[in-house]
Amino acid sequence: MKKFKTWIWVATLFPWVFAFGFVSTLFAQDQKKTKTLKDLQVHSKVFKQNGLIPVLYTCDGSNFSPPLEWEGAPPHTKSFALICDDPDAPRGTFVHWVMFNIPASVSQLNEHFLVKDNPLKEILGGINGAGTKEYIGPCPPKGTHRYFFKVYALDITLIDKSGLSAENLMKAMDGHILAKGVLMGKYERK
Repeated sequence: MKKFKTWIWVATLFPWVFAFGFVSTLFAQDQKKTKTLKDLQVHSKVFKQNGLIPVLYTCDGSNFSPPLEWEGAPPHTKSFALICDDPDAPRGTFVHWVMFNIPASVSQLNEHFLVKDNPLKEILGGINGAGTKEYIGPCPPKGTHRYFFKVYALDITLIDKSGLSAENLMKAMDGHILAKGVLMGKYERK
């Protein structure tokens, strides 16, 4: 009788033990897929974090892209991507600049960087909110807007997909972002 009760006890517990082991294995596999993002430090010589973007880099000036620098990329970085956007735009986030396939050896962009004139042909421009592949400067209709210059370190170089929107670039980078850094500047038209 004791053997029969023991067998029933084991038969009752076995599915629970099996289920716990299966769920634990799935959880561990999911944890391996989730990457811990490192922080990049993104700087500019012309404005500080939360500072005012000079007029030269806006629609009221020459509409030049500001110089940017970044550091702290993980060792396995293959390329960088950049997205600059304005979440304060009246009709939702407006994208000012999209670039990707920036080589891992590059850690800065000079002032007035143009994809079309760049000697590094692997750097590709994505489509901004104005439908072009270059930088378009801040031009808020009213009030002070925030402009986020986001740099991503990736573990891949994307295939030639010149003309990606910021949204499609984010989809293409999904699961490949090793590190991210953000520099935020502000601008208000006078």
